[in-house]
Amino acid sequence: MAVYAIGDVQGCYRSLQSLLRKLRYSADRDQLWFVGDLVNRGPDSLSVLRFVRGLGEGARTVLGNHDLNLLAVAVGARPKVRRDTLQAVLDAHDRDQLLEWLCRRPLFLREPTLGVAMVHAGLLPQWTLSDAAAFAGEIESTLRSSKCTDYLGEMYGDQPDRWQPSLDGWGRKRLLTNVFTRMRFCDRYGRIDLSPTGPPGSQPKHLRPWFVWPRRDSELVLFGHWSALGAGRFGSVVCLDSGCVWGNRLTAVRLDREVLELVSVSCQEC
Repeated sequence: MAVYAIGDVQGCYRSLQSLLRKLRYSADRDQLWFVGDLVNRGPDSLSVLRFVRGLGEGARTVLGNHDLNLLAVAVGARPKVRRDTLQAVLDAHDRDQLLEWLCRRPLFLREPTLGVAMVHAGLLPQWTLSDAAAFAGEIESTLRSSKCTDYLGEMYGDQPDRWQPSLDGWGRKRLLTNVFTRMRFCDRYGRIDLSPTGPPGSQPKHLRPWFVWPRRDSELVLFGHWSALGAGRFGSVVCLDSGCVWGNRLTAVRLDREVLELVSVSCQEC
């Protein structure tokens, strides 16, 4: 069995199928991991959701900021914006099943047998991977509870911007959500700044990419969300966002081999 992790698809269904052909993927024997942002901005989020959900146990995915945005729009916690390409999902006859499935995806995955963890955006350097799993569980429990709609309305905003164990309420959940699904840069104390979105070197001097600061675990961490960084290995992390939805490439990496090799295809939607 091969295990492939795939970068931000964002509704680029044709590109995803092209990549799977290049990988010689077989649903009967292989497993796919997705780093989040299955939907939005691309032309066919509905087909992507149906395909990944249809794989059942053959697919594992974490939630990204665009996935959470779809859930927020669907429950009326946030209006659509002009660039959203979500209407086909919202109008689909199976929308309720798709949204329920999406709502039950985790924000963080860890697979000790492979020595790999996965998140959409990043992890704070102060956290262990066990910490991250526990904090992600807090958000996942809220998404699956009667407080889901309230959470989806309260998750937007850039404050608080620094982790403290004493944080509580919606501020705690908002910061955790921002770390898992929106963060790119932070300072040495774990204070995040969501404003810079460019490549490393374009940020204020006190900030660094979150993965540059010393981490408390050595396991490989997979993430996406940062098309301006691009796909590649950076020490003990691998970025898989190569900007397919922006006309670039969709990228995968095989996880069950000792030597990691990135495989990509050009955007098929352009």
